[in-house]
Amino acid sequence: MTRSSSVVILGGGPGGYEAALVAAQLGATVTVIDRDGIGGAAVLTDAVPSKTLIATADYLGGIEIASELGVHLEDEDGDPATDPVADLASINQRVLGLAAAQSADISTRLAEVGVRVLAGRGRLETPGRVVVETDDATEVIDADVVLVSTGATPRVLDSAVPDGERILTWQQIYQLPELPERLIVVGSGVTGAELAQAYLGLGSDVTLVSSRDLVLPQEDQDAAAVIEDVFRRRGMTILNRSRMAGARREGEGVVVTLEDGREVRGSHVLIAVGAVPRTADLGLAELGVELSDSGHIVTDRVSRTSVRGIYAAGDCTGVFALASVAAVQGRTAMAHALGDAVTPLRMSAVASNVFTDPEIATVGVSAAEADDPDIETVMMPLSRNPRAKMLGIREGFVKLFAYRGTGTVLGGVVVAPRASELIFPVSIAVQNRLSVDQVAASSTVYPSLTGTLAEAARRLHPSH
Repeated sequence: MTRSSSVVILGGGPGGYEAALVAAQLGATVTVIDRDGIGGAAVLTDAVPSKTLIATADYLGGIEIASELGVHLEDEDGDPATDPVADLASINQRVLGLAAAQSADISTRLAEVGVRVLAGRGRLETPGRVVVETDDATEVIDADVVLVSTGATPRVLDSAVPDGERILTWQQIYQLPELPERLIVVGSGVTGAELAQAYLGLGSDVTLVSSRDLVLPQEDQDAAAVIEDVFRRRGMTILNRSRMAGARREGEGVVVTLEDGREVRGSHVLIAVGAVPRTADLGLAELGVELSDSGHIVTDRVSRTSVRGIYAAGDCTGVFALASVAAVQGRTAMAHALGDAVTPLRMSAVASNVFTDPEIATVGVSAAEADDPDIETVMMPLSRNPRAKMLGIREGFVKLFAYRGTGTVLGGVVVAPRASELIFPVSIAVQNRLSVDQVAASSTVYPSLTGTLAEAARRLHPSH
């Protein structure tokens, strides 16, 4: 394919804008069609806002830890200061301001490399023709390559229809004028767990409705047990093995009815029960693009769909609902389509993170896969780490997986504050198939939390 190819991208989220940057660098004429704002949900209503909210709650938690380290607040007379209070209106203003600024930065970058952005909705008429409807007109664009990166939207239940005031999705919470007094969070996956702890840290009375034995059922179970214990000790009410039957407004509050007949009353309810792909009405099925039963676009490891010239990336593919994965998919799609060097997506080397406090970061094989007798596991608590003691860290651990005999690092789990930063050396080891001896031989700072990673690697030294 020539470098003057025309590329049309449906959706301006991480998969779309990262693809656009690569395609422009490779000399293509690029048009991004987006109706919600550049950056997509990840920047405007999901990852950036939620992690900003969580960071604010973490800051308040840090004030509490400071008192344990011998530091406390006093007023001018030397008396203990009152407890810090979260002003949700100001917090949300900052959250949305940061999201808008990030979106603007991405838009500026796209403009700098010559990417055309159309505010509207695109639909495939043929594999190489996209019809765009804007507020002013309808435009037809011929394309050599089309990338579908339209994302996903919160799953809405008929029995708990969001109203944006008391019954909320995670995209609606940033419009709340005041902190919910009694927040019920339905769903204990990543989104539910993160936001439940964020509002708990900001001062809400939080009840988490979880259908499983433990919160975060898809995560490492040792890690999930730590998080649930932290939740409970900090005052969260967790209803395990409980499913919501419905939610309704009643007076100035809400009532959540569980399937066993129990009722949970609160001031607000946040519904976090998954997402559905935005793949309807795009012309995909009519063109023969293969979709899964859930409506996700089926792709291969270089982001191709079943129709030549049509690629897909991000949450609409159902590969892994992470902004980082969407970005890799988008970049990979353009490299493949435009004839550049391609490294197929390798899911075993993808790092992910749950932004609770402490965080859970994982990469590579899971604990379930590590039941293989050829895989050796070591788990070390952070409480013995000198740097952790200095920082007042009591919870958390490091877990590494490696092949017996060769010592090749297969994966790891880190449960700690800023685990998202600590997982990187494990990701490098997994991506480059390093041995535990190579990891252990790498220098670490003393004292540091990474010292426990090196110690775990030493304990996995292969025996012959």
